[in-house]
Amino acid sequence: MLPFYPLRIKRQHTILNLFNNLVAKYSAPINLTYLWNFGVYSLLCLGIQIITGLLLAFHYTPNVDLAFLSVEHIMRDVNYGWLTRYIHANGASMFFIVVYLHTLKNIYYGSFVYPRRLLWIVGVAILLLMIVTAFLGYVLPWGQMSFWGATVITNLFSAIPFFGSQIVTWLWGGFSIANPTLTRFYALHFFLPFVICALVGIHLWLLHASGSNNPLGIAFSSEGGIKFSPYYLLKDLYGVVIFLIIFASFLFFEPNLLGHPDNYTPANPMVTPPHIVPEWYFLPFYAILRSIPNKLFGVVGLAFAIISLFLIPILHKPAIRSMAFRPASKAIFWYFVAVVFLLGWIGGLPVEHPYLLLGQLLTGLYFIIIFAIYPFIIKIENKGKNIKFEFRKTWNALLSYFKRILEV
Repeated sequence: MLPFYPLRIKRQHTILNLFNNLVAKYSAPINLTYLWNFGVYSLLCLGIQIITGLLLAFHYTPNVDLAFLSVEHIMRDVNYGWLTRYIHANGASMFFIVVYLHTLKNIYYGSFVYPRRLLWIVGVAILLLMIVTAFLGYVLPWGQMSFWGATVITNLFSAIPFFGSQIVTWLWGGFSIANPTLTRFYALHFFLPFVICALVGIHLWLLHASGSNNPLGIAFSSEGGIKFSPYYLLKDLYGVVIFLIIFASFLFFEPNLLGHPDNYTPANPMVTPPHIVPEWYFLPFYAILRSIPNKLFGVVGLAFAIISLFLIPILHKPAIRSMAFRPASKAIFWYFVAVVFLLGWIGGLPVEHPYLLLGQLLTGLYFIIIFAIYPFIIKIENKGKNIKFEFRKTWNALLSYFKRILEV
């Protein structure tokens, strides 16, 4: 037995060394703020969604005649089924909140700049898969909004030239949304989170390979940082507690605040809801889709709104990463955030005047900021010129113009 004893100790040391290298010995910049906690919150939300989703899958039935009833069975008859479902439903909203904030933070501090370009691209791929997974999961309760949301979104593929109708037929598993559609959506919704887990692993590996960014946006050596444990480990745990308190406040006091009441009505193909609205985290992209009258160009605009995030490391190459030292870029960044929020507001309103015109203006601003204004300002900033734009006057002029539109 003695020859095997060192082998057993070596195997234990290998596991401990892996933990030490990934957590305990990982050297991070000394000036990270609580904004850097959102990556940890995202990882926590992913774990919550996978565990609660697995528990819900034990009782869910992917059949058009039984899906809605199985959800009601989970809510009423399964022990703590209501809690599991509310955690899963609100967890999706919390997941998108922290990921959107994580993305905006990385744009603000230039975390997409070399050597973190691949890290950014993998992160955007995770966001794209999250959107697909959330849409598939939104269909599963088989309520009115689930059914008609699936009808609207899957019909978008029919705009693709030559092969559009065949793609829609393949997605549906027939010539209309029926049982094969629900079964496929259920299988994909169960499978894609594990793909997201794989990408998260790659994302973390790239983070350790390139090192964390910091509020100053400057490079640092491993000797100039501090160990992740116990300093940032305790900081992250404190943030996690605060995050869970906010999550619990939604969960126990307003569990349906971010949902739609029509989804508590069984799906009826014969009755169309007066206003089809997706979940709130899809609304900015949905507003872009609706703002373009042509169906094909609307689909292209929707796809390009997400693809443009992949192009940010190519289009934006600031010499100084952090916008804290680039006031012009900082002002445009907050304009961009305001445009995204307004697009989300427009996406939840009816397609009528003046909201349609306002959505078209905001859609144009969304793409102009990413593809024209930001690259232009960054190019001037990189030359070291002093830019003095009267942003406050411009913003006030835009607000007054929008007010005049709404008063019409």
